[in-house]
Amino acid sequence: MTANTRVKLKTEDRQAELIQAALALAAERSPTEITTGDLALAIGITQGGVFRHFDSKETIWLAVVDWTHETLMERLQQAAQTRQANALQALRAVFMAHINFVEQYPGVPRLVFQELQHAKTTPLKTRVQHLMADYRTLIARLLTRAREEGLLASEVDPASAVVLFMGAVQGLVMQSLVTGSLHDVASQGKAVFNLYEAGLLPKQRN
Repeated sequence: MTANTRVKLKTEDRQAELIQAALALAAERSPTEITTGDLALAIGITQGGVFRHFDSKETIWLAVVDWTHETLMERLQQAAQTRQANALQALRAVFMAHINFVEQYPGVPRLVFQELQHAKTTPLKTRVQHLMADYRTLIARLLTRAREEGLLASEVDPASAVVLFMGAVQGLVMQSLVTGSLHDVASQGKAVFNLYEAGLLPKQRN
């Protein structure tokens, strides 16, 4: 179906299409290289049609970050709450849910890493920082619960454990971006979390 014969959709539906197109294209190349013409071509509308649904290229990426924030946090919270026997199991479920999200949407980390590298504050960077703040809050809450359940060694510093958790996810994702393959990231994620968890648990006394 060509851009001229494409069925007319509501603005919300077209915006959703453009968001998904932006994510798909970001999985293949840097978001800075993606033009509104690329997005128009991807969903079969004219470039002018893009601007009937978004005011600018920046507002498209802002919408992408907002969608990512809502969708990722919803998945992580659901993972933490679904039939987990304790807080460490919830942390494992959150870790793997994040890895699975990245497998499904590899364009997301490209956008996040790109925005966090900016020295100056931008609207996009601020939105990404809000996402990271909510992510940290979720992990901190689960680690606090783990401590209350007696699952953490006394010497574990919760704030450092949050940093290590996030760094472990980011390291796996960065490695996949460098190699250009997400093929083994899930199995690697399980092994990495096992190491992370081992550092949290109380040491067995002889």
